[in-house]
Amino acid sequence: MSKKQINLGVFLMGTGHHMASWRHPEVPADGFEDFEYYRGIAKIAEKGKLDMLFLSDGLSFNRLSHPAEIVRFDPLTLLPALAVVTSKIGLAATASTTYNEPFHIARKFSSMDHLSNGRSAWNVVTSYYEHEANNFTKKKHLAHDLRYERADEFVEVVKGLWDSWEPDAFIRDKDAGVYFNSDKLHTLNHEGKYFYVKGPLNSSRSPQGHPVIVQAGSSEAGTTLAAKTADVIFTAQQTLEDAQNFYQKVKRKVVEADRNPDEVKIMPGVSPFIGKTEAEAREKYEQLQDLIVPEVGLDFLSDYLGGMDFSNYSLDDRLPADIPKTNGNQSRRKLIIELAKRENLTIRQLYKRIAGSRGHWTIFGTPEQIADQLEEWIVKEGADGFNLMFQTLPSGLTEFVDEVIPVLQQRGLFREEYKDISLRGHLGLPVPGSRYTEVKVK
Repeated sequence: MSKKQINLGVFLMGTGHHMASWRHPEVPADGFEDFEYYRGIAKIAEKGKLDMLFLSDGLSFNRLSHPAEIVRFDPLTLLPALAVVTSKIGLAATASTTYNEPFHIARKFSSMDHLSNGRSAWNVVTSYYEHEANNFTKKKHLAHDLRYERADEFVEVVKGLWDSWEPDAFIRDKDAGVYFNSDKLHTLNHEGKYFYVKGPLNSSRSPQGHPVIVQAGSSEAGTTLAAKTADVIFTAQQTLEDAQNFYQKVKRKVVEADRNPDEVKIMPGVSPFIGKTEAEAREKYEQLQDLIVPEVGLDFLSDYLGGMDFSNYSLDDRLPADIPKTNGNQSRRKLIIELAKRENLTIRQLYKRIAGSRGHWTIFGTPEQIADQLEEWIVKEGADGFNLMFQTLPSGLTEFVDEVIPVLQQRGLFREEYKDISLRGHLGLPVPGSRYTEVKVK
């Protein structure tokens, strides 16, 4: 057995990742806007010694969107609140580089890192919902590659602002009347293609040096940005072979970016269904599938395929060859098309397949079988860990914590207790030094 430790996050998605999860009899349909609901989930995840809670975000929706996208808390409101009722688990919030400013993001995440004693993470996205532009005084969404070009500069500005203060800058000498050492305060004075930001940041150096940076793009532009800037990479991979290819490609890009590949964690999404038998696990899956409203499922698929119009097709047809291109999530579009071709799926079968996991890996089995599948991807270098995408919450998380975590612990693959208080500590990542001192601390 491999003794490499598995990193595990919990991807929060309302009442569950399955689009019909809210209809499940065990799920509180109003959990989307109930703080006590999220508090309970956070407590379960921390009981399981998981690395982090991961919260996605979107800035637009339509009437057929996933219910978790129709009403949702702002991540940078919910996660700081959860910081108060937890003590160890990491808190990863999504924020777009397309519809924010670097100073705002630098300040908010530095603040959350202080408030949580070093548990914050920023999931960097460029926004793939094209209608988000219409909510920010823009008629057209920025082109895909330009979004990543802008994001590259955005992240560098944020990191520069996080380096405004050296760790020991604040003296606070009451007798001498000296509050800080001005030699250890640095003004960024950034002037680039997209941003002019002077600085400095009005937040001292955060407990983690920098909050952890997560990046969720798997396109060529996305992986290039991630290799340069990210500590954790969230991705969707359907097969071990695809996961291994992605893992090798990204780790190679990390080296080319003059970084240590062991200091970038690749964590694909996975949706586990757990049962006393594999048949029971699959039965749980089918129960959810039967709750999908066809119109909603079809719209969900259309959204990932560039707004494709299915009105002239039967649900029992295969995908046509002329699928429109998208300015949205290009890597997910490619994955879904390849899935349909590889498994010869009808349109109906395809929207059902992505209704819960949205193209991420879905696995079935007993706790031991689930552990076997996760371990195989770790041992064979398809992943460093996983972002767990439970189809129903909190029941899916509870089952995993109570039944799968003990198996992983018995195999020496997962911690029995937290050994650190910071998210960087949980993930085995170094504390970055300041660009002004060039010190990296383990």
